[in-house]
Amino acid sequence: MTDETNKTETETPAEAAEKLAESLAGEPAAQGEAEDAAAGGPDVAAILAENADLRDRLLRAAAEMENTRKRAEREKQDAARYANAGFARDMLEVSDNLRRALATLKEDEREAAAGSVKAMVEGVEMTERQLLAIFERHGIREVTPKPGERFDPNHHEAMFEVPGSEHPAGSVVHVLEAGYKIGDRLLRAARVGVAKHEDGAQNGGKVDTTA
Repeated sequence: MTDETNKTETETPAEAAEKLAESLAGEPAAQGEAEDAAAGGPDVAAILAENADLRDRLLRAAAEMENTRKRAEREKQDAARYANAGFARDMLEVSDNLRRALATLKEDEREAAAGSVKAMVEGVEMTERQLLAIFERHGIREVTPKPGERFDPNHHEAMFEVPGSEHPAGSVVHVLEAGYKIGDRLLRAARVGVAKHEDGAQNGGKVDTTA
């Protein structure tokens, strides 16, 4: 393959249109020689206007083609990045169950448990760590708020309100389930309990979700 062929293959639609527009710049005079001879002279203004219009159309078409190509490339990348979102969402339930199983055993109970029970608990912990490492490898990360953080309706789901909390009204008090994101998208909102406003009775007990 020649260098000229390689250069042509790497041209973008915009560059190809630019070259075509430039090549057409000299054509009107050649194409209109017979008409010019019959009419007594070329209409330079009309030729220039037609050439400018043609050039503008070519560049617009090339720009539209380039935008379409970029959009298709982005959609292809997003499809590959988020293709496993449904499977990942289902696996979050497995992670939740492992975490719940570990939470049921208090520290003093664990210390007093038989060796086989301790080994089983360590196995569950190892499984949970391995699952979280797999999540991380596939771009899935936990986005769980800490108690006292402001309730964010974009990342949190309020499950109930807590009256008389030491935290400011409208802030997170309890976390029932962790939240997760895959890439830049929310995979699951963190399910939380929120500190209740003093006027909760008047506003129907609804959580203030304003930022």
